[in-house]
Amino acid sequence: MIEENKVNSPVDGTNEPVKREQKLDAYGRAYATGKRKNSISRVWIKPGTGKILINGKDQSEYFSRAVLRMLISQPFSVANREGQYDVFCTVTGGGLSGQAGAVKHGISKALDAFEPELHKILKQVGFLTRDSRVVERKKYGRRKARRRFQFSKR
Repeated sequence: MIEENKVNSPVDGTNEPVKREQKLDAYGRAYATGKRKNSISRVWIKPGTGKILINGKDQSEYFSRAVLRMLISQPFSVANREGQYDVFCTVTGGGLSGQAGAVKHGISKALDAFEPELHKILKQVGFLTRDSRVVERKKYGRRKARRRFQFSKR
């Protein structure tokens, strides 16, 4: 379960392998935190049948739109691990789209902690990187962040 990557050392320029180790808690679960917009999710994964519970509800009950359920299962399909892990997560803040993105980010990071050899695949697809786009703040003298009030000539 140890992956080796060659990384240039900043001191002497030699290539030395970086070893990634499996990170599990006392119950044999991998934990990760995912974020997207204003949503934060705490995700635990363990080997199982592929059941996904979000805030105590089944994924189809919590995310009724098929697009959001597909978004959550992307890390498993990219890593060819569909139906091999049970996921339990809590998610707060934001709307449904942001929450689905936060759960996806958390699942990706938890998969990386459980199986370090998947790091390269998940990193290439971009699932381990937090999407830093957030809503731009409203400015004074404007209706929204950039939208101006309607101009009246007279």
